[in-house]
Amino acid sequence: MLTSACRNAAAGLGLAAVLSSGPVHAADFPDKPIRIVVPYAAGGGVDIVTRLVSEKMGAALGQTIIVDNRPGAATNIGMAAVAQADADGYTLLTASNTLASNAALFSNLTFDPAHDFAPVGSIGYAPLVVVVPEASPNKTLKDLIAYGKSHPGKLTYASAGSGSSGHLASELLKAEGGFDALHVPYKGGAPAITDLLGQRIDFMSINPLEVISHIQSGKLRPLAVLNAQPTALLPQVPTTATLGLPEAVATVWWGLIGPKGMPQPVVQQLNTALQKALQDPGVQKRLADLGATATPGSASAFGTFVADETAKWTKVIKQAGIKAD
Repeated sequence: MLTSACRNAAAGLGLAAVLSSGPVHAADFPDKPIRIVVPYAAGGGVDIVTRLVSEKMGAALGQTIIVDNRPGAATNIGMAAVAQADADGYTLLTASNTLASNAALFSNLTFDPAHDFAPVGSIGYAPLVVVVPEASPNKTLKDLIAYGKSHPGKLTYASAGSGSSGHLASELLKAEGGFDALHVPYKGGAPAITDLLGQRIDFMSINPLEVISHIQSGKLRPLAVLNAQPTALLPQVPTTATLGLPEAVATVWWGLIGPKGMPQPVVQQLNTALQKALQDPGVQKRLADLGATATPGSASAFGTFVADETAKWTKVIKQAGIKAD
């Protein structure tokens, strides 16, 4: 059952999809190129996933889809641009975890993540994994938690920055496991991984794709997948659910949204094209290669998912006192 916060966010994301802002008719859509804003730099995971599905979506719609990279301000630049765009279905955004967390992290947003967007559909997700250096005395997640409990203030974990998915995931793990660890934020994942490899940091919660080569070489040891289901990249690594922490679930996820007020027939056309893209065997294989799982579904289902994620991470952020600005 949704909490009050979830219901409110779901109302914003769900109802926005059925509000029409202009004389756009499904029979005429699309009659010009569609733009998908990616609020990250080209070449990253979100960019790769967007280009993967946009090609197949464009074929299904019979129209060109242009990927527009607008990185900066923890995705707020790209999100603001889409929130302010015409609600005609020609400007979309590849949303990710920041859609559910930035309202709680930033106090000066120029848009409301819960009410200024309409969901189109989910793309997929990849679970994060807890990793430690090869020489770490913590051989299991149980060992790591026990050390954090018995040595308060001694255990450290790195992230790509305050408010990043790895930061929030580790705070969730701390809360669910009841142990203490000090956050060490970095400006990006690469320097954090470097210090983890150098044993200057005790652990990280991270997308396994970013460290799979180090895991395969034995330089990093995966302790747990932060999910109920294992990841195809690391099928032998236990999940937090099997280790007795079923609520310690943290993934990176992606979906398409647009400005609130998009006509429902247009949303449906976009969603149908997205479903076709996600059913393509080539798309599914490429996502699997990235350690991701496709999550096809309706626009309203994605709106409910975002509402649940918003409530979940808002609670974690508030309890941990995290601020990004």
